[in-house]
Amino acid sequence: MDGLQSKVVLVVEDDVSARALVCRALRAKGYGVEEAADGLAASVLLGRMSRPPDLLICDIMMPTVDGFTLARLVRRQSALRSIPIIFLTAQTHADAVISAINLGVRHYVQKPFSLKDLLAKVDQSLRPGS
Repeated sequence: MDGLQSKVVLVVEDDVSARALVCRALRAKGYGVEEAADGLAASVLLGRMSRPPDLLICDIMMPTVDGFTLARLVRRQSALRSIPIIFLTAQTHADAVISAINLGVRHYVQKPFSLKDLLAKVDQSLRPGS
């Protein structure tokens, strides 16, 4: 596998229709996709994956383990620390954006979102040297 086919994106979103939309669009662009319904399921999946994903797209407000907690967990693990993270969220408070920046989140995309804009941010995040 080479090019986009070798890039794997983990989509963590508790809204089934939003997750399905994002996953379908990523697959249509040729990305490999893994998905989880919340941060807890994502952390288990991250532990089972043979290699870390190339990108994490994550909602903030989810049951069990939220996006901030998952991002902190990812940043604490040396094997996962460099994974770019895109928050895809309805959270609009400035303090949430600041917290995301402090966690090293690459992009903060607010819902409702433009799929075209999200895919452009995915491409940008996965571009070598970005």
